[in-house]
Amino acid sequence: MATANPTSLMVAAAVGAFIVWRVISRVRRMVGRQKYSGVRAMMTVVIFPVLIALVALGAMKHEGNLLFMLAGLIVGSGLGMYGLRLTKFDRSPVGKFYTPNAHLGIALSLLMIGRIAWRMGSIYFTTQSFAAPPGDFSSSPLTLFLFGMLAAYYISYAVGLLRWSRGLQKPATVATPIASDVIESTDQTV
Repeated sequence: MATANPTSLMVAAAVGAFIVWRVISRVRRMVGRQKYSGVRAMMTVVIFPVLIALVALGAMKHEGNLLFMLAGLIVGSGLGMYGLRLTKFDRSPVGKFYTPNAHLGIALSLLMIGRIAWRMGSIYFTTQSFAAPPGDFSSSPLTLFLFGMLAAYYISYAVGLLRWSRGLQKPATVATPIASDVIESTDQTV
């Protein structure tokens, strides 16, 4: 009977704890009221396109996989716009806040959790340890689709948040009557 390597078990436990922590923080961020952070939204708009480009470069060596990522990008953009329509925005003296739709946030989180669990399980059961490097990320059409979908969702949602925030900063314009409107209204009162 073979005994498990304690180092391998510790690494697996550490990786598992890290993933659980990140997933919990992501789920909280996707379903509850949040204070608007322009820095976070700008970072999303800058970093995710770079990640998409890097993953697309890796996917080019696998024929047809870029189409799966492109499909994910299209679906994710649509979900981001739909999510913005379902988002509740509010502004108070304390700051700007928004509350994403809980159902959409939970659904996207479950997709992410499921894919991570699937990848971790496949790595563990094929290598019997977490010491081996994972397979090529860009070789899986499903992974590329989900990555594209989530990345495009985050980008389009962040762009929507930035547009909403900038719309609040514009001064309200007061409609000034045209001179002919003033003359007409004075003629009617006489």
